[in-house]
Amino acid sequence: MTATTLPYRVTPARVLRSEWHKLRTLRSTWITLVATGALTVAMGVGISAAYDRGDAAHMDTVVLVLLGTQFAQLNLGVLGILCTAGEYSTGQIRATMTAVPTRLPILWSKAAVLATIAFALSLWTNLLTFPLAQSFLAGTEHEAALGDPGVLRALTANAAGLALLTVLALGLGALARSVPIATGAFIGLVMILPEVLAMLPYDLVDDAVRHFPGRALETLTTADTASTGSALLAMSLWAAISLAAAAVALKRRDV
Repeated sequence: MTATTLPYRVTPARVLRSEWHKLRTLRSTWITLVATGALTVAMGVGISAAYDRGDAAHMDTVVLVLLGTQFAQLNLGVLGILCTAGEYSTGQIRATMTAVPTRLPILWSKAAVLATIAFALSLWTNLLTFPLAQSFLAGTEHEAALGDPGVLRALTANAAGLALLTVLALGLGALARSVPIATGAFIGLVMILPEVLAMLPYDLVDDAVRHFPGRALETLTTADTASTGSALLAMSLWAAISLAAAAVALKRRDV
């Protein structure tokens, strides 16, 4: 009697489940996520507790409370880079590509899993940080509530921006195939290049700089802005371009 064996079928759901399993079983993932949430909450509460009336009165309330986002974007960016470039450094990418020879479903699944985790963590952290910080800001010009106009939108948009920033970093990691190179490119693009370009005395450059990832994220975090749509579009385009470039490289290069 001959046993019949069914061929293993690679489906999007199975690839997605595989990438989720890989990500959640890494200790570095949980360390990064916990550190990101803790730093955001600690900075928001610490800055609010030390706030004196009149200090940073011009700053948007949500931006003030979520200053810890500066650490969050770096931590989540590194996590995105490790998700792709880290596999190249360990050699695990060969096994991954052997299991999924079409390659691209791996990239889409990594992006979907990481974006979901980054958004959920950031939103939960924001919703926790804001009321905790407001307990110290009562009676100041930065006193606000979740139900105030633009506040909940800014908290949600900040989480969406951080998720897109994480996907951007993931694409850079797949392109560079090196954690140090991709990290340098990410920091340069998000934190350094906009500051350098902003020093140039040209209005066109100023307009362009506002659509760089770091500046767009700052706009998304502002409660009293009408530019949320354009900032979210800019962030989406950066993430899409990064993923598209990574997809082309993934199909053309050898593992």
